[in-house]
Amino acid sequence: MADEIDFSKGVRGLHHIPPGAKVFLPASIERSVWEYFSEKAEEKGVELSELLTEVLQRDIEINEALK
Repeated sequence: MADEIDFSKGVRGLHHIPPGAKVFLPASIERSVWEYFSEKAEEKGVELSELLTEVLQRDIEINEALK
């Protein structure tokens, strides 16, 4: 490893997320929303995060189509 590392061109808070990588971030969700989607995920036999990703992706597609 180098004796010294030059951070003069660094950007605070900037992180590289490789394409296709899963990103885990905390989110505050109202209990009723969490309960609804938890129940739906269980009915479909999928993880809650998988269902929420699917729902959000569909919402993005709808919003993009309406532009």
